[in-house]
Amino acid sequence: MKTSLTRCPVCDHELMITRLHCDSCDTTLEGRFTGGPFSHLSTDQLNFIEVFIRCEGKINRMEAELGLSYPTIRNRLHEVIRALGFDPGKDETAEVSEERRRKILEDLDAGIISAEAAMRILRGEED
Repeated sequence: MKTSLTRCPVCDHELMITRLHCDSCDTTLEGRFTGGPFSHLSTDQLNFIEVFIRCEGKINRMEAELGLSYPTIRNRLHEVIRALGFDPGKDETAEVSEERRRKILEDLDAGIISAEAAMRILRGEED
């Protein structure tokens, strides 16, 4: 995976993108550009996101691919969410235990329940 340099190697301040160049047509753009919300993530966080997308967000597949436990993967996901400036779990209901949530997600992944049923259960609307 390609990553971009976001911090100055001399003083460690944030770098500003000021020039973009296309080798194909020799076009050059100059100005002040941002690297986007993912430019501040570490290489490990970017790699995690790549695996998350490849596994279609299915944590059990991520467990197998990364050789990590469900809680470890969830913690890393929360780290990425925080690094992007969001509050992980903000909208989650406290009534559903972590073990119950995992079982619901496993049932969803196995096709035992639908996405709609999983959402209702997670919101505490049915058991």
